[in-house]
Amino acid sequence: MGASYSYGKQTIDNDDIQAVVDALKSDWMTQGPTIKKFEDALNSKLGGAYCSAVSNGTAGLHMIALGLGWKPGDIILTVPITFLASANCILYAGATPDFVDIDPVTYTIDVQKLEEKILFYRGKKKNIKAVVAVDFAGNPCRWDALRELSDKYGFQLVNDNCHALGAVYKGSDKYSAEYADAVNLSFHPVKHITTGEGGAVITNSKELDEQIKIFRTHGMTKDEKYLERNDGPWYYEMHKLGFNYRITDFQCALGISQLNKLDSFVKRRREIARFYDNAFGGNEYMQIPEQTENGNHSYHLYPLRIKHSKLKLTKKELFSSLREKGIFGQVHYIPVHLQPYYKNNFGFKEGDYPESEKFYSEEISLPVYPALTDKDLEYIAGTILDVVNGGK
Repeated sequence: MGASYSYGKQTIDNDDIQAVVDALKSDWMTQGPTIKKFEDALNSKLGGAYCSAVSNGTAGLHMIALGLGWKPGDIILTVPITFLASANCILYAGATPDFVDIDPVTYTIDVQKLEEKILFYRGKKKNIKAVVAVDFAGNPCRWDALRELSDKYGFQLVNDNCHALGAVYKGSDKYSAEYADAVNLSFHPVKHITTGEGGAVITNSKELDEQIKIFRTHGMTKDEKYLERNDGPWYYEMHKLGFNYRITDFQCALGISQLNKLDSFVKRRREIARFYDNAFGGNEYMQIPEQTENGNHSYHLYPLRIKHSKLKLTKKELFSSLREKGIFGQVHYIPVHLQPYYKNNFGFKEGDYPESEKFYSEEISLPVYPALTDKDLEYIAGTILDVVNGGK
């Protein structure tokens, strides 16, 4: 087999390598000044007041949950079409997870169904503590409508923005910090920029940021305003049960270098998406992704839907045929409510969220990363069309 194409892949150049080498040659490998420089760069890019860089996106969600005070008895809502961490963070805090189905066009949280779910709980004399809304694939949610509901019903609003670095909403690439109480980021290699593993939490709340910075380092603090006593410059206290969720200086050095190229990365991802749109748009067996009104997608993923019900070709057969030809797509995601843990512990079942389940049955994430050439795209698109047309 010749070239192979995964759905996502990091783009590393000599500037990135040199940035890491310089950090490794410095006096600091962890807990040093490069971390703060990366946090400042992220705030500048995304318009947040405060930023905490952390070991990964899941750690960020965990600390957001704790920092916002989620506890047993609290009900937190998210969507089924997301990575497990968006829901698991609710469980880490001891709160109760529930879901809201996705919009059939944007694949983000359905705002009307969200309000219906809120009113359902209000009818049972229960309130929603928070909503974790996911900018799925890089497509912004309807954040103005979500903020309206947050203000109306008094719930906390979290943006799981791990897919959407570089996305734009209502003309701003700083929208995430504008609308949400906390924004979570991931820098896994398949994301827009990478630090290897890594993540960050952005917020306009000084109090939340202080809590996260305590949680990420074992619950320790040297801040005099929290200390019960102060024995000297070496002294620290632990007031909370924290974790080792720190990130290293050399990872942050890579992050700074990568962030400088974010705009060019997103520009190429959008070009690739337009290529796919032109190749597959109008095909009766396919559905291309659409953008949220007032949004500009940043295409962490290109989720193409294949209407297998109109074909003899099953989803397994599609994947098998494409893999034989070097195209390694992926499915994002298996609906969280159908995972055995959630079914067995919370009683979720098939049919609970029909749009999410239908999306899962049809979706394939196509290769989309800046290193793909137009020749690569012609091969990928042509191969997919051949396989689908052969399955009529």
